[in-house]
Amino acid sequence: MKKTIVVTGGAGFIGSNFVYHMLKKYPDYRIVCVDCLTYAGNLSTLKKALENPNFRFSKTNICDRKAIKELFEEEKPDIVVNFAAESHVDRSIETPELFLQTNVLGTETLMDVCRELNIPRYHQVSTDEVYGDLPLDRPDLFFTEKTPLHTSSPYSASKAGADLLVMAYVRTYKFPATISRCSNNYGPYHFPEKLIPLMIINALNDKPLPVYGDGKNVRDWLYVEDHCKAIDLIIHEGEIGEVYNVGGHNEMANIDIVKLILKELGKSEDLITFVEDRKGHDRRYAIDPTKIHTQLGWLPETKFENGIVKTIKWYLDHKDWWEEIISGEYQNYYEKMYGDK
Repeated sequence: MKKTIVVTGGAGFIGSNFVYHMLKKYPDYRIVCVDCLTYAGNLSTLKKALENPNFRFSKTNICDRKAIKELFEEEKPDIVVNFAAESHVDRSIETPELFLQTNVLGTETLMDVCRELNIPRYHQVSTDEVYGDLPLDRPDLFFTEKTPLHTSSPYSASKAGADLLVMAYVRTYKFPATISRCSNNYGPYHFPEKLIPLMIINALNDKPLPVYGDGKNVRDWLYVEDHCKAIDLIIHEGEIGEVYNVGGHNEMANIDIVKLILKELGKSEDLITFVEDRKGHDRRYAIDPTKIHTQLGWLPETKFENGIVKTIKWYLDHKDWWEEIISGEYQNYYEKMYGDK
């Protein structure tokens, strides 16, 4: 059955991968991408999608209630998937208000318009960072959907606030929503400020690789294509009002990832530079994805050692994409965050 799906934040990293996944898997679906193209939204990422007659791009801010309503009235979406978010922890420490505006009030705007127009389905893409962190010496502990929210940064607090708002709408208004909370994603189109692409690009350019603190912070890495498949399952088969944790079963310390990238690129570990640790830096994230596996049959398919090789190859093959990004505003930001540490 043909559907129209609005994907907010679809010019960003995970959103754009989801757009391509949906266009490929459901050639009869109409995919409408909404993105205001802030620093992490890149229209060149959607170059191939723009050639597809079933794809539409709208440069719209999710906080613009009037514009969102007009677009939704025109497109009459069956499903809205909200990826749109300010998502970088360091930036949230610098400018918290921007994160509250987009991540909380933007979510409210989308849900209000969906309610007003009786849109059948809404999905909120969240993060495992809403759970806080886990101790390094307790590898037996994992985040489940019942883990209390315990945020560490303005970013994670804004995402937790949005999640709570979604659940309040489900309870108060019987709003037809689901939530997914994912571990760290990696893969094609990952914005260059994030750990893996930053290390790949700096290594390729023989620049120092800045590693926070002692580099022993552990993350559960999820290949972005696997995440897209999980969201696809949730919006089609997931139960209204439920939260689904989506994890990669790929726990790695940051320093080990950096060394792996250097080895793959044939570069020296002398490029590693330890910098002052991030404020409130979480030590370990680890997701238990039992619920989505049991209820929907999803499991991550990509082992980290394969996914990282594919990711490095993608960055080698798409230098034009990231070279354009690392000039200008991003370069100024990079110098501010890492240049004097």
